[in-house]
Amino acid sequence: MKLATKLIHAGSEPDPSTGAIMTPIYQTSTYVQEAPGKNKGYEYARSQNPTRKALEDAYAIIENAKYGLAFGSGVAATDSVIKLLNPGDEVIAASDMYGGSYRLFTKVWERYGIKFIYVDTTDAANVQAVVTSNTKMIWLETPTNPLMNITDIAAIADIAKAAKAILCVDNTFASPYLQNPLDQGADIVMHSATKYLGGHSDVIQGALMMNDADLREKLYFIQKSCGAVPGPMDCFLVLRGIKTLHVRMRQHCENGEKIAHWLRNHAKVKKVYWPGFEDSTGYTVAKKQMRGFGGMISFELKDESVEAATKVLSSTHLFSLAESLGGVESLINHPASMTHASIPREERIKNGLSDSLIRLSVGIEDADDLIEDLNKAIG
Repeated sequence: MKLATKLIHAGSEPDPSTGAIMTPIYQTSTYVQEAPGKNKGYEYARSQNPTRKALEDAYAIIENAKYGLAFGSGVAATDSVIKLLNPGDEVIAASDMYGGSYRLFTKVWERYGIKFIYVDTTDAANVQAVVTSNTKMIWLETPTNPLMNITDIAAIADIAKAAKAILCVDNTFASPYLQNPLDQGADIVMHSATKYLGGHSDVIQGALMMNDADLREKLYFIQKSCGAVPGPMDCFLVLRGIKTLHVRMRQHCENGEKIAHWLRNHAKVKKVYWPGFEDSTGYTVAKKQMRGFGGMISFELKDESVEAATKVLSSTHLFSLAESLGGVESLINHPASMTHASIPREERIKNGLSDSLIRLSVGIEDADDLIEDLNKAIG
């Protein structure tokens, strides 16, 4: 079945009692049982909910996985993956990564004896060089947030397998429309479903997809026991969003390509970070493992002052200054003070994230209008 068809029908079955074509919102906290322990598969909504079950089935289908699990946020999903580990275990992670993941790793989990080693994962040799007998997990983002660096998933999967480590890939920026990490050897895929999967900036949710039954049972136990589950209304909203993912992503990609090339040719722009440029470092790998290059772009001005960046950030009209990404509307963001503020400045600078970097989430408006908006702001 082709992806567009999967996205429309994944997890959806007509309601048996009414024939409703959309999955109902089962707004309930508990379920009546015929006798103690005798139920219809549902006991308590933290453990399971029919609306959530439909979404989790959809999650599995769209990532070519056997199992899907829904969480209250992307960070909650990430947190659940780290809970697979024990004190003394080591995690190799990308040095360029989402600030919320970095904060969770350094401010929460390091206190419990989990060690995180940060390297440039775009070169598999860097990952191999820090593998030890304590390496139990490798955490990737590709493309990374916010520098759009590309890592070869299959190459890192080989390293993870040899080390008997779990490979988890944050696939938020690509979405299942552009990339399927499980097909390339990953063990777990994580999404902040708040972003492209939901697609309308109206829901917070996270997702995990996997093929291994044992991993699924362990993660389901964590989901149920720790309780970071989404409500049925949130599940309904993501189910609805998934149905148009392919249509939206096509436009995100088309607009992103047009704007990336326009920015690169702008007299006041110093550098544009977008994996679709043929001379970019990650282009060959991106071309191999992705079906397009997405609508996420970062750029720096030739005037590298924070003041110049702030002027642009405060002068757009169609690009709204806000955190998050992946919605139908275009957003503009200042990673150093917003999404990546939790990363110490010296770490940010060392990894290439300057104080003046601007990140765009290109929406599905008319690209010419978006270019005009940016042109007026840049001046």
